[in-house]
Amino acid sequence: MPASDLLTAAAVPRPIQVVIDDVGWWSGKDGHTRNEPFRTGMPRNHVPEDYEAIAQLGRRLGIRPLAAMVLCEWDRDNILRREPTCTWQGEAWTNACWRGPWLEQAAEVLGANRNHITLAVHGTGHEFWQDGIIERAEWHDVHGRMRPAGTVRRHLDLFGDLLEQNGLGSFPEYLVPAAFLHRFGTDEDGFASIAAEYGIEVISTPFHTMHRDREPEAPHFGIDHGVLTIDRGADLCSWDAAAPEPQGAITGVVCGMHWPNLLHLDPAHNAEVVERWARFLTPYDTALDTVLSATPEAWVRQALAREEVSLGLDAGVFRVHIHGHSGKPARYSDMRFAVRVQTAEPVAFISEDHAKFSVRRIDTPMPGCIYELSFALNNDGPASRREIRLNVTAQNSGAPR
Repeated sequence: MPASDLLTAAAVPRPIQVVIDDVGWWSGKDGHTRNEPFRTGMPRNHVPEDYEAIAQLGRRLGIRPLAAMVLCEWDRDNILRREPTCTWQGEAWTNACWRGPWLEQAAEVLGANRNHITLAVHGTGHEFWQDGIIERAEWHDVHGRMRPAGTVRRHLDLFGDLLEQNGLGSFPEYLVPAAFLHRFGTDEDGFASIAAEYGIEVISTPFHTMHRDREPEAPHFGIDHGVLTIDRGADLCSWDAAAPEPQGAITGVVCGMHWPNLLHLDPAHNAEVVERWARFLTPYDTALDTVLSATPEAWVRQALAREEVSLGLDAGVFRVHIHGHSGKPARYSDMRFAVRVQTAEPVAFISEDHAKFSVRRIDTPMPGCIYELSFALNNDGPASRREIRLNVTAQNSGAPR
């Protein structure tokens, strides 16, 4: 077969990161009509097994879901009294009813599964209590006005203190705005610039409802004071739907859900719901144009590559064209990304210019073969490369792989 006919399709696959909101509540009760938080809407309390369900999904799919945490009900020492806007009880805040062995048990699940769960900031109490009255939401109001900068910093400080109280690890690098209320592109001392002070590198929220002072740099991400803002798109399930049957299509780079969507009303049956999601998500990992991200960092890198890499084929030479965006966090200044190639028969890829890459064949029901080519380009050498050229040859030609 002529070399030009071997390659039938190629893509920079769209990465999909699982993001689970409202993790951290112990009460599931929606209390917003009583001046309390919405919580998860589950008609039962949460238990350590609910954290295990997240880890099970991660292990089952070889991924690391982001668990967007709300931590007020982890408060062992009532420290949220220091900032009355954090909770519905203000300066009288007490969390005595949610102190118990379940805290250590859940912390142990999270600590033992760092390869299967990554924590993200969601909030201390999710809402905002101005003079004791509930308002949506913790970081911005419904009009996209940020809470006072000093108050935002106190909330973030207290979030970090609650992590430390419970041994939940270092401050997260990822944030999901409470109630998806966020403003993009503000001047200095806006939310992104404050978040960056705490080491937050990525914010994910739906762009179709996001307030903004300017447009993002690309359709699915923007750079705001060095913080990447990534479009979450639309969730497939209602925020309070327990044990749903996943339906529809993931059209963006996030499979967003809320904690009840992964759980059963009887926690002994959580694994059944996890398995539903695993079956639903698996085909996205074996397609030509989508991939389940193994880690949140891999997700971010691949999402950037979707805008920074283009592909071409000319006379049997597969070309990877690279261009970049400025203003990214330093961690992402080098490039690590994957492309997928569909071929009519087994092939070998040979670099014309000795570019380093790895190849694996995807087990897929699609006709022909699908290969994933992974590249790691460092700043001190290959990162300056603007094109990688790979010869595509039939595998039985004797060429090395």
